[in-house]
Amino acid sequence: MVPNMFRTGFAVRAAHTLLTWVITVTLFLHNTDLRRCEERGELLPPALFFLLVVVSVILYFTVSLMDPGFVPGDSEKGSEASDEESEAMIPRPLAPQLRRCGFCRLQPMRAKHCRTCRRCVRRFDHHCPWLENCVGERNHRWFVVYLLVQLLALLWALRTALSGLSPGPTWQQWLWVNGFLLAALAVVGVFSVVVGLLLGCHLYLVSINSTTWEFMSRHRILYLKDCREEDNPFDRGSVCNLWDFFCSCRTVMWEQVYQRSTADPV
Repeated sequence: MVPNMFRTGFAVRAAHTLLTWVITVTLFLHNTDLRRCEERGELLPPALFFLLVVVSVILYFTVSLMDPGFVPGDSEKGSEASDEESEAMIPRPLAPQLRRCGFCRLQPMRAKHCRTCRRCVRRFDHHCPWLENCVGERNHRWFVVYLLVQLLALLWALRTALSGLSPGPTWQQWLWVNGFLLAALAVVGVFSVVVGLLLGCHLYLVSINSTTWEFMSRHRILYLKDCREEDNPFDRGSVCNLWDFFCSCRTVMWEQVYQRSTADPV
């Protein structure tokens, strides 16, 4: 699966890696804070920045190549096994709310079929074109961690790029001297805003135990459209939601959580 996923998203992943290292090299070659620290023999700040960039790239490939929580389809399981699993997973009182995927047959609660990946994904959040992969139950937490590390690296790069801008007697000479840094500054600035907004949105959704798909398409989702706007059957409070999201490694049977919530509303 990993070789196939790498092959389908090679251009995007290569572009991300190339852009990351071009900007990093640009910051080190110009007269920035990092370059001045190197010249003074203070190697800790440059080493920490370089390490942060490396970690962000590793996390990017981890999330991009990771199984997001694909639901086994009929090609991987016999139809009898699919029927048995669906019966075991879906509590009897919720049988009328069972959703069937026209492509993969079995679709547990909170799963959705991704038309790009052509698979159903457990606790589907969204398909990220920059990762060329879905964000789901298995890689969502790592996606949030990646956004945090990426934001830290971008903000540091933004500050470093600003520290390297040199004055010039005329606008033409100033643009000529600082052209590469200004381009890096523009790219880093745009990505900083985008990543910051994404991180804030995902932390909010995690704190209420919702996904991007559920938040945006609530009125069309069978198990949510009849709930009141302020109700979320999966919400256990911000602290518990955050703890379960970042610290729990078990697969949650959302059908059982939903049944308990709707049977005994608080």
